Amino acid sequence: MGGVRRRLAAAAGALALTAGLVALGPPASAAGLTQVTGFGTNPGNLAMYAYVPDALPAGAPLVVALHGCTQSASDYYGHSGWPALADRHRFAVVFPQTGAANNANSCFNWFEPGDSTRGRGEALSIRQMVDKAVALYGSDPRRVYVTGLSAGGGMTANLLAAYPEVFAGGAIAAGLPARCADNVTAAYTCMYSPPDRTPDQWGDLVRAAAPAGTTSWPRVAIWQGTADTTVRPANATELRDQWTDVWGIGQTPTRTESLPGSTTRSVYADASGRPVVEVYSIAGMGHGLAVDPGSGPEQCGTAGTYYLDTICSSHHTVRFWGLDRGSGDGGTGALPAPTGLTVTATTDSTVTLRWNAVAGAASYQVFRDGTKVAGTASTGHTDSALATGTTYRYTVAAVDSAGAPGAASAAVTATTTGFTPTCHTASNYDHTVAGRAYASGGQTYAKGSDQPMGLWNTFVTSTLKQTSPGYYVIADC
Repeated sequence: MGGVRRRLAAAAGALALTAGLVALGPPASAAGLTQVTGFGTNPGNLAMYAYVPDALPAGAPLVVALHGCTQSASDYYGHSGWPALADRHRFAVVFPQTGAANNANSCFNWFEPGDSTRGRGEALSIRQMVDKAVALYGSDPRRVYVTGLSAGGGMTANLLAAYPEVFAGGAIAAGLPARCADNVTAAYTCMYSPPDRTPDQWGDLVRAAAPAGTTSWPRVAIWQGTADTTVRPANATELRDQWTDVWGIGQTPTRTESLPGSTTRSVYADASGRPVVEVYSIAGMGHGLAVDPGSGPEQCGTAGTYYLDTICSSHHTVRFWGLDRGSGDGGTGALPAPTGLTVTATTDSTVTLRWNAVAGAASYQVFRDGTKVAGTASTGHTDSALATGTTYRYTVAAVDSAGAPGAASAAVTATTTGFTPTCHTASNYDHTVAGRAYASGGQTYAKGSDQPMGLWNTFVTSTLKQTSPGYYVIADC
């Protein structure tokens, strides 16, 4: 039955994230790329290939790189630039490979729960590859990273959500938010018109996929071309919303800067100023992985079909992760993170917080959705002038006598009382996916009020106003 299910999934998966990715290069047997066997039970029926620089010392980082649809480990090895960067910065790279037995177009099954959730299918096979690589090459288990293109990017997001204790960071190129789809129909929606979810709703999908009680999350880089018609640029926005919410920071960038290749880098830092989410938007680039062939210090990769000559995304990802042997962005002061941060009271417009004192702290900084909102010498604070019925995420950092903030506390959320009406305009199909409406007999109805909205499809557009929790009415907003 498992084989039957996998082949049925393959037939459906032929439709998802394939919009023309053409295989390049020979089968996975290029010089320097070695197949590794015996890496576990391999429930996802994947192949493991690895590139390990000569004389790699023990304790080096490990990168897992996932190819796109119709591609192979050899193809990604030959074009992505990761082997040259591994040589330069001294880390090992594992290239998982799927095939037609799993998916007719050799896509990783990012939209199949049986392959993309913790402890199951392809996701578990990749987890087993990490264990094998750590044992074989002496890689540092605290510095394991994962990246992927297209369907590989979708699987990367799901791996980061399912195994946050395994991966210190990730990079998603032309990919999808974690847990965006659980079937091929939903995969289409994610690709072309991702659901209109709030940051907190996206973040909840990650928190639900991770082990209970997880408080430490991977740092995430998001790469997207603005002219991508296969995975629409809106996915980069939803990914940003998802992972900034997971980190307990806001969706307004800490800073932006221009990079080569018409690329804009937007940085989202945690309370200590350390970048934890970055979005790289490449103006005019279509669907593919950004590369920049050449021998310059910031160049890498080989151009080809769906390897687009713009900027070396792998190089900038290495810098973001801090694998370029010493460089990096930001850091924290010496003081530890405050413990015991709790919400003690809420009103329509205020949230009151308390936390435990930190030895040596001269004061504390309070952050709401990643933005500093207060400094205080006490171990409590009341945040005011807030919107009604709104959820906020708070962290606190201790500040030493020199004015340097330490590590941020674990985040807590607080929702003010009351309710603020909100309006949503989307297709009837998207309304049902987002939970604002339901379908019955081919028609769509507003959740709560049961007002008829017309045919259930992606062509009819409606505007719904949420007037109370779980209650929507048709409105002209």
